[in-house]
Amino acid sequence: MSTPAESLAAIFALEEVEANVFRGESQDLRLPQLFGGQVLGQAAMAMTRTVLADKKLHSLHGYFVRPGRANAPVMYEVETIQDGRSFSRRRLTAWQDSKVIFVGDGSFHIVEEGMHHQHAAPMVPPPESLPTELELLDGKRELIAEIRSRYEVAEAIEIRPVEPIDPSNPIKHAPNKSFWFRCGSIETRDSDVHRSLLAYASDTALLITSLLPHGVSDMQDDMRVASLDHAIWFHSDCYVDDWLLYSTDSPWSGAGRGLARGLLFDRHGKLVASVAQEGLIRRL
Repeated sequence: MSTPAESLAAIFALEEVEANVFRGESQDLRLPQLFGGQVLGQAAMAMTRTVLADKKLHSLHGYFVRPGRANAPVMYEVETIQDGRSFSRRRLTAWQDSKVIFVGDGSFHIVEEGMHHQHAAPMVPPPESLPTELELLDGKRELIAEIRSRYEVAEAIEIRPVEPIDPSNPIKHAPNKSFWFRCGSIETRDSDVHRSLLAYASDTALLITSLLPHGVSDMQDDMRVASLDHAIWFHSDCYVDDWLLYSTDSPWSGAGRGLARGLLFDRHGKLVASVAQEGLIRRL
């Protein structure tokens, strides 16, 4: 029997149904709609499958056009925009039931050396010293069940918040937060699979950063919270079955939308990816 992490990694083994058209199986995480991170991760893999191995995905930009269904596969059609000596670019359309649910662009770059600088990682406690998100909610069985279902029933993604936030009792908070996360043990060391897994995980708990100054939670019945667009830049290879620190902030919200940003560091303080997302944060 496969572990939750292995089951998660398996959704990136896309079936090529015809040239540059791929079929991805969906996870039912008991959410009202398909988890956006799944589409991001599978889109990353679909585009990667059309590019020579000497180039690696360095950026992915996408728009969520309409909600997807978690009980149906997703089809991904990839268009070649450019194949140069240093860069290749792809455009992708994802659809279900003959309706477009996501459009995106990906850029791939050869491995090369260059001038380097990065933001320093925030000073936070190591992950081993922090309780898991589920442990922090001990005694709140219904909430634990809902959160557990979001990350594959048996915790494919383990989260350890640096600043615990109780979604059942939201209070106003500065628009920033950090948490450690990792997937369970994953056999493959294929960096393309781990990039796809990182794209998947980058949609986890990002947009809710824009809710913190307002003292509301995405779990409230009177809130509608959904991703509108998402961008991720990959700076280097990394492996998501080791701890990664996700440091997020929200510089703005208004007009029913919120903007959130994130920096992803490995446990040694290396910046491995940067993320930005705008989403709907509307009171019903």
